[in-house]
Formats: sequence, structure tokens, C-alpha cells
Amino acid sequence: MEKRIEDMRKDMALQLLSPRTVKTYLYHVRKFTEYFKGNVEGLKEDDLRDYLYHIKMEQGYGPSNLSQAFSAIKFLYRETLKMPLTLGKLRGPRKTMKLPVVLSREEVKALFDATENDKHRMILMVIYSGGLRVSEASHLRVQDIDSSRMLIRVEQGKGNKDRYTLLSAQLLEKLRKYWLTCRPKPWLFPSGRNTKTPIHVTTIQKAFYQSKKKAHITKPVSVHTLRHSFATHLLEQGVNLFTIQNLLGHKQIQNTLIYLHLQQDHCQNIVNPIDGMLEDA
Repeated sequence: MEKRIEDMRKDMALQLLSPRTVKTYLYHVRKFTEYFKGNVEGLKEDDLRDYLYHIKMEQGYGPSNLSQAFSAIKFLYRETLKMPLTLGKLRGPRKTMKLPVVLSREEVKALFDATENDKHRMILMVIYSGGLRVSEASHLRVQDIDSSRMLIRVEQGKGNKDRYTLLSAQLLEKLRKYWLTCRPKPWLFPSGRNTKTPIHVTTIQKAFYQSKKKAHITKPVSVHTLRHSFATHLLEQGVNLFTIQNLLGHKQIQNTLIYLHLQQDHCQNIVNPIDGMLEDA
């Protein structure tokens, strides 16, 4: 079975799946093959259904892990084993809609103010001002800052797509001062003294949580929250959804629609029906 798993690794590489997806799928397929002691080519749909039930009910898989396992198994059978299982009859777990937490503008500023390390502060600012994923920010090169067009180029973001996003004029001035001090090349944010490798995402995450603690922000947030906050704040400014979709690099507009539930403006002018009742209570 190890050869099959290696074949699957090659198939995913040829389809340009991200390294993170490859790692996740291989993990789930290994667990799957171990459960059936390597005999996966003789399985029926009922066996797959029983396995999915097992990892959900007995292993405690949540919706996200269950969906990943289901997708990994589908890839194994459809793309690598080329087996005629009609997996369409097996529906994946229903997706749950969970609204992300966002920071207010004041909280974002407090986060920046609490970040003492200049490079870490710059990278958090870039993530927020461009709505970047943390991996996208870590792999920015100096040449990706297009000051003539006031844009940031994101090369090969999620889904292996290039895109452009916003560059703040005020942030550009700070980036210029940062560059004059550090002279980074080619990576805008190199890993320590080793300028040949970009800063690791875990370093950015640690810097974020340290600043979050110093800023006394108690919301359950992560670096990715800066991206959500960017989109929400743009929507509150009146920027249309299709523009935000392009800036974020969303393939489908449905992924951008979630920010309609997060904007503050649509609730501010509503009079709560209980207000008049409580005046004399």
C-alpha cells in the first residue's frame, strides 16, 4: 500500500495541490489504510460509510476533519486507484456556517502599537492592509511592493493564483524606512539573519499572540483575523463585494458573502423593539 500512497502523492503534486493539502490528505489516507489493514481496493461503499461513521462517532472527528478525510478518500479512489466506486452516493458532511471573529479598528491599532519588533509590526500591518493570508505575507518579496501603482502583488496564493491587493500610502512610507534599516533581499521579511529564506509562519503567529496579550485583547482571534477584519472594514466603508472578493482572492463570491453578517453598520440604526418597553419597567 505504501506504493499507492506514493502514487497519490505524485498525483496531487501533478494537480498542483498545495503542500498543506498534500500533507493533510496523506495523513487521512494513512489512517484509512491502517484501519482496513491495507486492503482498500476490495472495499465497498458500505465499508467507506462505516469508516466515516467510525471516525466521527468513535474518534470524535469534527466537521472540518471529517470533510478532509472524505475528500482524501475520494481522491485516493478517483484519481489514484481509478476504481469505479460511485462515491457520489456518499455525501460528505454538511458544511456548518461559523462566523469569524473580527477586530475593531481601535483593536487593530492597539495590536500594532503593542508590537515592539519593527519587522513583526510591519508584517502584521501588511497582512491587515492587504487582507493577506499569513503564508502569502511571509513569502512577499521586495519587488512585490508596487509603489508606482500602489499595489501589493501576491504571487501564487491559495489555489495557485496571482493577484493584486491594496498598498496603503502611509504603510509604504513605513516600509521604506524599514527597508533602509534592514535592507532585506530578496524576501521582504527574511527569516532572522538568513536572508535566503522567508520568515516562518509560526514566527508571525507567535508575534501576533504576544502582541495580542500586551494589547489586552481577549477575543479568540488569530493572525487570520486581520484578513477578516480587513474585509469587514472595507465593507463598512461601502466597498462592493466583488472588489473585496478580488482583493482577497476568493474563487467564489459565496466565500465573500460571509462578511455581510459581520459588518457593524447594518445594526447601528436599528431600534431594538424592547427599548420602549423598558422605559417604565
